[in-house]
Amino acid sequence: MMNIQGIMKQAQMMQKKMQEAQEKLAQTEIVGESGAGMVKVFMTGKSVTKKVEIDKSLLVPDDVEMLEDLIVAAYNDAQSKAEKLMSEGLQDVTGGLNLGGMKLPF
Repeated sequence: MMNIQGIMKQAQMMQKKMQEAQEKLAQTEIVGESGAGMVKVFMTGKSVTKKVEIDKSLLVPDDVEMLEDLIVAAYNDAQSKAEKLMSEGLQDVTGGLNLGGMKLPF
């Protein structure tokens, strides 16, 4: 059985790894796409949206709804990728330990 100092040391190491993982996520760029790449949403691994690119051929005043749908789809694609990246980062930090679906502050 581990002593309290050993447990505290492991907790500190895990905290440091989480901090490093959060920093890495903040610096990682994710691109979500829709419309075969005609709409792109750029965000960080921490789901901060940085930029949206729209192919000029989509700028048709009579079909704004399609453009709106493509933007939402690209954003959702980026968000899904960010969540997957966060989940993978959490698994790396916890060594695959299942924390019961806890959403940690990433």
